[in-house]
Amino acid sequence: MEGYGSQPQAQQNGLAWIPGATTIGVVCGDGVVLAAEKRVTYGYFVASKGGKKVFRITDCIGAACAGLVGDMQILAKEVEAQAELFNMDVGRPITVRAASKLMANILFNRRYAPLITQTIVGGLDDEGASLFVLDVLGSLIPDKYAAVGSGTEIAMGVLEEGYKEGMSVEEAKKLVTRAIKSAISRDAMSGDGIDFLIITKEGLSEESIKF
Repeated sequence: MEGYGSQPQAQQNGLAWIPGATTIGVVCGDGVVLAAEKRVTYGYFVASKGGKKVFRITDCIGAACAGLVGDMQILAKEVEAQAELFNMDVGRPITVRAASKLMANILFNRRYAPLITQTIVGGLDDEGASLFVLDVLGSLIPDKYAAVGSGTEIAMGVLEEGYKEGMSVEEAKKLVTRAIKSAISRDAMSGDGIDFLIITKEGLSEESIKF
């Protein structure tokens, strides 16, 4: 009986219960492309095939996450609200760097009861297109392209090989799609389609594909 009872306990305390994802951000010549696949898993169980892991922060800034869906939603709503308050207070939109720093501060302040999410923040402001990667404790790293989640290792190989400075939004979308499809083919925790958040000078748009 001890052996029978100890197996679920080991699974519950182990990596099998960490939610998976493949989430990507890419800076291109015209703006930023953020994307994430749609599968939500808990251990070996697929909880949803239509989970949304990309979030609007402002009309020019978005976030894409990998981790616990509830934690992602809380973090995105908090930063969205603070960005609105900043806009009303100061009279100008918050920059991508400031929004990313705000998110980093929220994550760091929650370090003893952390929000279980890795996050990519991207957008467009007066300084141009930019992208920042954050971990659970709020470490803030600028980059031109990034991947987070359980499919990172597979997706990053595709991004490394295909990324070019100044690529168009359509080229970036094709690269991101190829990277996520590559991860999905080998990562059981990722799948069921892709949600895109595309940020350009024309504004922010959302797209979705299922497969």
